[in-house]
Amino acid sequence: MAEHNTFGNEGENAAAEFLIEHGYHIRHRNWRSGRKELDIVAEKGNNLIIVEVKSRKDTAYAMPEDAVDTKKIRRIVSATDAYLRCFSLDCQVRFDIITVVGDKNNFKIEHIKEAFYPPIW
Repeated sequence: MAEHNTFGNEGENAAAEFLIEHGYHIRHRNWRSGRKELDIVAEKGNNLIIVEVKSRKDTAYAMPEDAVDTKKIRRIVSATDAYLRCFSLDCQVRFDIITVVGDKNNFKIEHIKEAFYPPIW
């Protein structure tokens, strides 16, 4: 596996652990619908939380959350729609971003709740 893939997996593992420590239940990780993917699907209370994880070694070039652009948001929303249909869910959905910056032994994690809303098409 390429180094950037290993780093991304470590970041997603750290994000999942962070969510569990903060009372979230992880329903799925890396759930796929065709070519679309949801990094983490979690639950807390009566809400379904879709979490996009962005891992970076540093923020010298850009902030990790800046990688979640309009195109990415549309793909996440489309995959979420497929997820809701697949599991016949009718619930409140929240879209979060978790940024993971640093290295495996010293990650800085930021949880951005309600990071974006589904666009109106």
